[in-house]
Amino acid sequence: MAIGFMEVLVVKAKGLPLSDLFARIDPYVLIQYKGQERQTSVVHEGGSNPVWNEKFVFRAEYPGSGDQFKLFFKIKDKDFFSADDFLGQAEIYVEDLLALGAENGRSELHPRKYRVVGADQSYCGEIEVGITFTLKEEDESLDEDIGGWKESDY
Repeated sequence: MAIGFMEVLVVKAKGLPLSDLFARIDPYVLIQYKGQERQTSVVHEGGSNPVWNEKFVFRAEYPGSGDQFKLFFKIKDKDFFSADDFLGQAEIYVEDLLALGAENGRSELHPRKYRVVGADQSYCGEIEVGITFTLKEEDESLDEDIGGWKESDY
């Protein structure tokens, strides 16, 4: 099994729906991968075309357990006096990226645009994302002598 780090660059979004009638939206993105979750900063009054340019790191395994290799992006509008509004979501299938990275030590998807859909699966904008997978190097320190003693397996 190959273990490594998946670095996700959330660049920007375009054409997001406006959920607030009297104010500009304050969008942010929740990024989820196999039980791990990260969140971008809130772009205050960012409107329907926010820019983040933020990187996040996730632990990734290939082939790993299960067959879920989807990276989820949920775009929300931060509300201070009520629940945050759902603006849309996108999914990126990363199994091929991880397989290539496991074979070559590193693989990359340059930033590109992905379709954002609403709860009813209708188009509601796009999000630009780049992804890099880097294979973790084996930790060889376990085989080294430590202070004249070999480290125990216990």
